Amino acid sequence: MIELGLLGLMVVAALSAVLIYTVVGFVPGTDETSVLYPISLALVLTGAHPMIVLTFFIASIVTLNLTNAMPTALVCLPGGVMSSPMIEHAIGIKAKGRSAEIIPKMAAASAIGVAISVPVALIIANLIIPFAQNIRDYAAYLFVFGAIFLSLTSRHKALSLASIIPLAMLFMSLRHLYWGIGAVPETQVVTVSFFLGITIGPLLVSLFRLMNRGMLKAVEVDDHKTITVPADTNQKRTLNPFKVLTKEERRHASLSALIANFLFVLSPVGLTILIGQAAGARAKREEDRADVTMTSMSALIQATYMSGIIIPLLALGLALSPVALGPGAALFNTPPYFTVENNIHHILTGWQFTVVVVLGAGMAMTLSYLLISRYAKPITMFILRRIPHEAVLGVFVAFIVLLAYMDAGLINIFGVLLVGLVCGTLNKMGVNYGVQFMSLYAAPTLIGFLLGVF
Repeated sequence: MIELGLLGLMVVAALSAVLIYTVVGFVPGTDETSVLYPISLALVLTGAHPMIVLTFFIASIVTLNLTNAMPTALVCLPGGVMSSPMIEHAIGIKAKGRSAEIIPKMAAASAIGVAISVPVALIIANLIIPFAQNIRDYAAYLFVFGAIFLSLTSRHKALSLASIIPLAMLFMSLRHLYWGIGAVPETQVVTVSFFLGITIGPLLVSLFRLMNRGMLKAVEVDDHKTITVPADTNQKRTLNPFKVLTKEERRHASLSALIANFLFVLSPVGLTILIGQAAGARAKREEDRADVTMTSMSALIQATYMSGIIIPLLALGLALSPVALGPGAALFNTPPYFTVENNIHHILTGWQFTVVVVLGAGMAMTLSYLLISRYAKPITMFILRRIPHEAVLGVFVAFIVLLAYMDAGLINIFGVLLVGLVCGTLNKMGVNYGVQFMSLYAAPTLIGFLLGVF
């Protein structure tokens, strides 16, 4: 049984997560890991009960993944890395004056994604528990397969494949440099800050370009940019998610969310691009493709994060997914409270874990869905008018500098800068985030293989 006081604190944790990440999620230009990891890490370090920590984290990712999509739909600015694949379709929908219509559809699809992924991920986790040790033994090869698979399914196949080993060499070179000079002990593997370096890459490249006077002159403007937020003329729209979406949109969103659970070891953004674009391409009418793609991606974002944290935590106790290695890293290895040998997987029973996930996801999805369906426009208007974008980017960069320093000291700040510049350049050339993330996770195995061959 769960004590009444503990249950109350879990409810408070879920409500706090909804409040915090509703505000954060509406701010364009943030990154999921940089805003999820620091707060969850701080909560773990307070010594809070593991059930409270997990409730907060589950509610956080559900809320953030939904609210992050709102700036994308309304003003065509990516809320975070996960919503960036939607930009192209959001621009097309906005050009037709339909941005206000797509918001409730995205919220409904997000709700369906949570409703499907939570039970499916719990079932998959329980089914693979007997094979957990075998999966741990071959975990490294799953990341190598993931990097190759996402490269072969990307738009720029040859470029993506050619970038895998050079990226792996970059990551492992920095790790060996840190070990060699004693910045970190050899038992510590720097991962989270490199993860952040990848996500901030395009921004870093853009900022460094501004240091070139010629490039700065080319982008200077003399007036303010005007952003138009479309009006919603239908104020009596139903809140029933199954009536908000068409039959085709429901089918594609549901199927996309279901498939994503079985591919939890792959990069969430890579899966969102791959499956979301495939769903949109299968729309019966060409004019419906953007809607189907946006709704499928909304469901996918929730499903990839839910399965990416539920399955590794419940079944393995090992950070065997990009979500677990990045945003959820604090739940797996934050000494002295959580270690690889004694984390939430070992502390909570199966039914405790299930109660926490259902409570956190259920509360967050219900509250966020109601909020978004009614107040997406005024919240977006407030954020855009009252919160300077430069201030948000400043806090964003400051978080990454802080986490880089915590990971491996002052030298790692420059290491993350190097990772960001390299990965940002490759990103602008066409190597997507998914391939880069999987290259990071596959780096030890790939370099070990190359050393064995040569």
